[in-house]
Amino acid sequence: MKAARFHGQRDIRIEEVPEPELRPGAVKIAVAWCGICGTDLHEFLEGPIFIPPPGHPHPLTGEAAPVTMGHEFSGTVEQLGEGVSGLSVGDNVVVEPYFVCDECGPCRAGNYNLCTRMGFIGLGGGGGGLSEKIVVDSRWVHPVGSIPLEEAALIEPLSVAYHAVSRSGLGAGNIAVVGGAGPIGLLTSAVLKGLGITTIVTELSAARKEKAASSGVADHVIDPSQEDVKARVLELTAGEGADAALECAGVNAVLDSMLDVVRPAGVVVNVSIWGRPATVDMQKIVLKEIDLRGTIAYKGDHAAAIKLVQDGKVYLKPFITGRIPLDDLVDKGFDTLINHNDTAVKIIVHP
Repeated sequence: MKAARFHGQRDIRIEEVPEPELRPGAVKIAVAWCGICGTDLHEFLEGPIFIPPPGHPHPLTGEAAPVTMGHEFSGTVEQLGEGVSGLSVGDNVVVEPYFVCDECGPCRAGNYNLCTRMGFIGLGGGGGGLSEKIVVDSRWVHPVGSIPLEEAALIEPLSVAYHAVSRSGLGAGNIAVVGGAGPIGLLTSAVLKGLGITTIVTELSAARKEKAASSGVADHVIDPSQEDVKARVLELTAGEGADAALECAGVNAVLDSMLDVVRPAGVVVNVSIWGRPATVDMQKIVLKEIDLRGTIAYKGDHAAAIKLVQDGKVYLKPFITGRIPLDDLVDKGFDTLINHNDTAVKIIVHP
């Protein structure tokens, strides 16, 4: 079968590899669509980061580069392994793309997203969604019912957003600021809106500002180059500030702005992955008693994210801006998102 394999920095090849073999407790999935994630772009440009380099295999998979990429994918169950229940051949599904040890302290506490040896399918081995078929342990497979498979490929990043919003403690009637309207920022805004939270988005890019507005996920859009973000948020919140802010850009100026816009005793959630150390003005945190929280991936959030889509509270189709075959992954996928990211939000790949 065809698969996109990471060999090294700026070296991803479409290759023929053996089709994976079914094992007990697992299911074989025919991949329909796989999204290109910002993490994939970082691996391409700067990696290996999460991908184990040659000679240093992942402790749970035993694999190292080259590995098959892709962790945001949807597909159809093709075969069931021995002992699998709750799934049927023909089910449309998405995958929670984890490897965890089930032995460390976080795993035993139920926080498997904090597993000390955690890895991701599509990065740490185990195949990936940028291939025709994949075999995954059934515990990680979630049926999506009638959600179209191309939209279902966005359930994984939507679950990232849902977990981040859960970390914020926000609820219906609250006001939130989202810093950055890239794919995760837009999906975070979609979750907030779906839960009845007033959402203010800050963004510089004209295309992303337009997408935040036209998709309906933002009640207000602020361009920091045109407006004073803190003053505008205070104006929109009767002088009090937002209940929480979610940093989705990985940009120090945005993080600093999020500390400015929350009310005293508010919450700032850092959602983005940082390529370099950030600086934090601790005085802002101290004087306003701000809670600064991290968030990584998801734990038990897929079912709730799927339900938001099934209930019509989140619409994923507006965020899909490109559909390409696997052979065009680098030229029309990675290149577009790296060099022309104003023109694209989420590009999905059909293996």
